[in-house]
Amino acid sequence: MSNLIDDRPAWFWRMELSMIFTVCSALLLLSSSPADAKTASPPLLSPTPAPAPAPDFVNLTDLLTVAGPFHTFLSYLQSTKVIETFQNQANNTEEGVTIFVPKDSAFSAQKKPSLSNLTEDQLKSLMLFHGLPHYYSLAEFRNLSLQNPISTLAGGQYSLNFTDVSGTIHIGSGWTNTKVSSSVHSSDPVAVYQVDRILLPEAIFGTDIPPTPAPAPAPDIAIAPTADSPSADSDGKAAPSSQPKPSSSHRIINWGILIHVVLAISCGFLF
Repeated sequence: MSNLIDDRPAWFWRMELSMIFTVCSALLLLSSSPADAKTASPPLLSPTPAPAPAPDFVNLTDLLTVAGPFHTFLSYLQSTKVIETFQNQANNTEEGVTIFVPKDSAFSAQKKPSLSNLTEDQLKSLMLFHGLPHYYSLAEFRNLSLQNPISTLAGGQYSLNFTDVSGTIHIGSGWTNTKVSSSVHSSDPVAVYQVDRILLPEAIFGTDIPPTPAPAPAPDIAIAPTADSPSADSDGKAAPSSQPKPSSSHRIINWGILIHVVLAISCGFLF
């Protein structure tokens, strides 16, 4: 038997070894593939939450241009570059901004004190005085009124006082007492409210506040004279009142007396 094995040709042994090597390699790959699959698979990661949406960018120039009659206020903001301060506060801080915007008619009605006499720094402070370094909704002013005075973006002595009167927000600046007449824009981080008067600070105009003018007296109403009241004649003298006409009973009595007199005279002539 051993002789038969030894008589096999060399090619047979080479093929045999090749088959053995192939089988061993296959067994080795099968045994190692699960481990390799485990190491090759990527690790399971928890899903990353989506980032919170950034607040909408608000262009204050566009807003004030189309929102209402605020052209005078906007021109002052642009000339003093305060519009850039408000814009930065609105979009580059977490606090936001609240702006009180006077109408064009408020500037045309402002005679004394005049804004034309202000220096560039005073005019800039006046514009900053109309902004708060925080976003406030209308509902938040009720609690804000308990914290008076409230600092503005002008800083220092430039502060405002707020009063909530049955839901209407009144603003006091020392020189000015006005109210919020409407909400132009109120969406965090920007709140813009319309006011009827310019907010004038004592830090610029002093404390010598002129008194509020008294209301004009009501005009006298001429009353037409009645039929029984005396009327004035052309010389300014009161004309005598007309005498009442005699009644019918008076006329009967007068006629009776006249008849008796006539009868008495007639009898005298007869006798």
